[in-house]
Amino acid sequence: MIITIQHKGKTYSTNLNEPLDLSIPLTTGTHNVNAWYSPPVRIEPVVMGDWVGDVKRGGSVNFRNVFLNPHGNGTHTECVGHISKENYTLNQHLKTFFFLAEVITIAPEKVDGDLIITKQQIEKSCRHSNTEALIIRTVPNKAEKLTHHYSNTNPAYLHHEAATWMVENGIKHLLLDLPSVDREKDDGKLLAHHAFWQYPHTTRLDCTITELIYVHDQIADGLYLLNIQITALENDASPSKPVLYHLVDVGG
Repeated sequence: MIITIQHKGKTYSTNLNEPLDLSIPLTTGTHNVNAWYSPPVRIEPVVMGDWVGDVKRGGSVNFRNVFLNPHGNGTHTECVGHISKENYTLNQHLKTFFFLAEVITIAPEKVDGDLIITKQQIEKSCRHSNTEALIIRTVPNKAEKLTHHYSNTNPAYLHHEAATWMVENGIKHLLLDLPSVDREKDDGKLLAHHAFWQYPHTTRLDCTITELIYVHDQIADGLYLLNIQITALENDASPSKPVLYHLVDVGG
């Protein structure tokens, strides 16, 4: 299905039959990406007396419970409710789901033993000024990202000045292949989270951060249509499925 999109005075076309999935699939057990010391995902049939929700075990249907932590188990999208005293939920504040997005690739810089994505790197890498979403692929981009356990590894993170630059340049949705925009251990400061959401003084309620994505090497840097798919869960974060579509500029 080919559609035409008009955005800020420009016209693009895209084929909705050619999605590029950025989410990391989850399965039961430990062979999943994991962060923040979260327990592994469990997907198991309901058992009630002699009845079991597993057709292979004689049940009439498959009827399973799923146990996971949105922040620690796999690709997830979060709103400012992640850091706020107020009970803001993603389902209440993410009301549109398609955005013009740019994919960029960055090798985090080594600074005092940490790997950091800096403001200067973001400025240098971004080529489009009319986007609402920014997708950051870090390198090296090994397939290990699909199953890596990040707890207690001090993974790369985003400098808070880079988050402020995004705010100043109209980026409302940030997606990256790391477990957090902030340092794993930062004494609860969460500088990049606060800078991106401008909490608590000029809070950006309709803005989101999506973490633990995977951007395959076959996806080139550039402009895309982004669709963020979430569950209707009244929580600060939700498991999510961000999907990209190639864009062709047809003028305007």
